[in-house]
Amino acid sequence: FDSWQKNVDFNLNGYFLCTQKVAKFMKEQKSGCIINMAYIYGVVGPTFDIYEGTTMTMPAAYSAIKGGIINLTRYLAAYLGKDHIRVNAVCPGGIFDGQDPLFVDKYAKHTPFRRMAQPEEIAGPVVFLASDAASFITGNILMVDGGWTAV
Repeated sequence: FDSWQKNVDFNLNGYFLCTQKVAKFMKEQKSGCIINMAYIYGVVGPTFDIYEGTTMTMPAAYSAIKGGIINLTRYLAAYLGKDHIRVNAVCPGGIFDGQDPLFVDKYAKHTPFRRMAQPEEIAGPVVFLASDAASFITGNILMVDGGWTAV
């Protein structure tokens, strides 16, 4: 329980507290854009077989926190919209960062692109959501997962 509580406090509560602080300034300027980072496991359940044979794991708190961030995003979009503050979330899939080759191979088999994302492939959608091109987008959960949640 201690690990669960620490993770929820640091992550989910951290998102809430940061938003509370920045929203104050955004309300004063009558505009703003908040982009939260969630993850595919906040939308779908984990696929545990991709971790078998590796030292990697997927703790329950991670999925719960990411799901919480998704619904916090929707709540904040509805609540802050009257102040012209847009709130969206990006839900990336796995991002390659030198993980165990067995994990990378198993992960890749679950996406239509048959690979993990590169960091810059997540940055582009974030830049889009922060731009004026997304000026009428709020409360959206943008899946950037190579099709993981589509199949």
